[in-house]
Amino acid sequence: MESRANKAVHTFANGFNCAQAVLTSYSDEYGIPDEIAKKIACGFGGGMGYSNEACGAVSGAVMLISLKHGKYIESDKESKEKTYKLVKKFTDSFREEFGAVSCHDLLKFDLSKEDEMQKARESGIFKELCPRLVRRSVELVEEILK
Repeated sequence: MESRANKAVHTFANGFNCAQAVLTSYSDEYGIPDEIAKKIACGFGGGMGYSNEACGAVSGAVMLISLKHGKYIESDKESKEKTYKLVKKFTDSFREEFGAVSCHDLLKFDLSKEDEMQKARESGIFKELCPRLVRRSVELVEEILK
């Protein structure tokens, strides 16, 4: 059986963004068809649509934590607090390992500018660093979800 981290890296390598790759690594467990998971996560790639904000691999992991523990009942304060605590644990771990959680700070390119995007592509960062971020996000979220 393929590991969830391998599935995520494979998904990323096949043209999907980092958020889509991370979210779909667990979509089956939550009864979400891959097609729907990919649509939900699509806008989170590239630091939220090339706006240089949260890394899509981080956003995908936050979505997974929320799927498992998120609040959906008005009076359920515990679920919200647990979700926030686990998201903080994830982002603290990710930041400790990679130095940042924002796409811009991780990649060191401004993806909102076409010339910077081209430089990023030419640098190979999307083939070198991004798969590592995707893999590690899934591994970290697996530890948290257990």
